Amino acid sequence: MDIAAMVAKACPDSEVAEVVQRTGGQLSTVFEVRRTDADPLIVKVYAPEWAWKQSKEVHIYGRLAKELDGSIPRVVHAEPAGDHDAFTVLTKLDGVPLSETDPPDWRATYVELGQLLARVHRIPQPAYGYLTDRILDPLPDNDQYMRRQFTKKLDEFAGDPGLHEAIRAYVDEHSGLFAANHAPVLCHNDFHEGNVLVDPETWRVTGFIDVENAIAADPLIDLAKTASYSIRGNADKLAGLIEGYGALPQDWEDRILLYRVYHSLELWDWFKSIGETTHLDSIAAELAELVNR
Repeated sequence: MDIAAMVAKACPDSEVAEVVQRTGGQLSTVFEVRRTDADPLIVKVYAPEWAWKQSKEVHIYGRLAKELDGSIPRVVHAEPAGDHDAFTVLTKLDGVPLSETDPPDWRATYVELGQLLARVHRIPQPAYGYLTDRILDPLPDNDQYMRRQFTKKLDEFAGDPGLHEAIRAYVDEHSGLFAANHAPVLCHNDFHEGNVLVDPETWRVTGFIDVENAIAADPLIDLAKTASYSIRGNADKLAGLIEGYGALPQDWEDRILLYRVYHSLELWDWFKSIGETTHLDSIAAELAELVNR
């Protein structure tokens, strides 16, 4: 693939000095393009079966732009598939992934994460559901949405039958919590340390990337994913996130725990679907621990 040619379509007068592949996976491959006369750019090239993600990212970054300008990439150019794979050119945020660093004060760093996530959640949504450039199969309330999601993910779960029943029973017992949320918001739905950038000299959080999993939902489902993927019992991180985020409903701990069950179940199903078995046992053990608290 000719990354320089892709950049030329977005910025015809730019001179490319170097192209460095940053990531490559099932969904897309990401390149950093360093230019001699301007700031670097990011080029994201989508695998054919995931090209539909392009319009989603353009839409979500557009929705975030007013509230979070400077803390997210800006879309410079987006071109659908034709005689080449679909690709998007974005500005490059300063910083490195938080997952690759070790801040001296995790609580202070997570205060900034909480503040950032709270800003994302200021963007209201008209219904609950999966986001592309619109809400797919929208539902009017969180109760219907989360019951549908748990039913779907439990149907996909091909693990231990006893664990399946334990998860189902736990959800049945706690499903009354779903109705506590009445206002869907834009949720990043992948707000973990790998997608948050920091300046390793000042430890300032510079922003976040990767909106491919965005949904319209209860904002607590976002905090739950951060807890599941990055906090993992670290009291300083959790305290910082909550302090930075601001006031939470009285039942926040119970709702976050229920949503953590959902995230772990979804992750187990995803790994199983792509044939990645390395982490299935550990995720199953985590699920068992969550539903037996």
